[in-house]
Amino acid sequence: MEETKHEAWNTPYPKAQPENKKIIAGILAILFGSLGIHKFVLGYTQEGIVQLVIGVVTCGIGGIIGFIEGIIYLTKTDEEFYQTYQVGKKGWF
Repeated sequence: MEETKHEAWNTPYPKAQPENKKIIAGILAILFGSLGIHKFVLGYTQEGIVQLVIGVVTCGIGGIIGFIEGIIYLTKTDEEFYQTYQVGKKGWF
């Protein structure tokens, strides 16, 4: 009876964990909230453009929205953040 060899290139990898962008989005929101960079990182292009316009029109004062969002992002658990912002696609707060 011939024994089957498993070759490394042909062995399926276990299903990878989904990428959680909580830390990077939270830090970017706190530091550069008025630019909306955190929205772009999460894949919210339309919301990112709106945040950028608000930041420019208010001369950066609209960045308080990003600051608040950054705090919210960082205080959620990894699973809550992933389900809310990456699976559920909740664009604001």
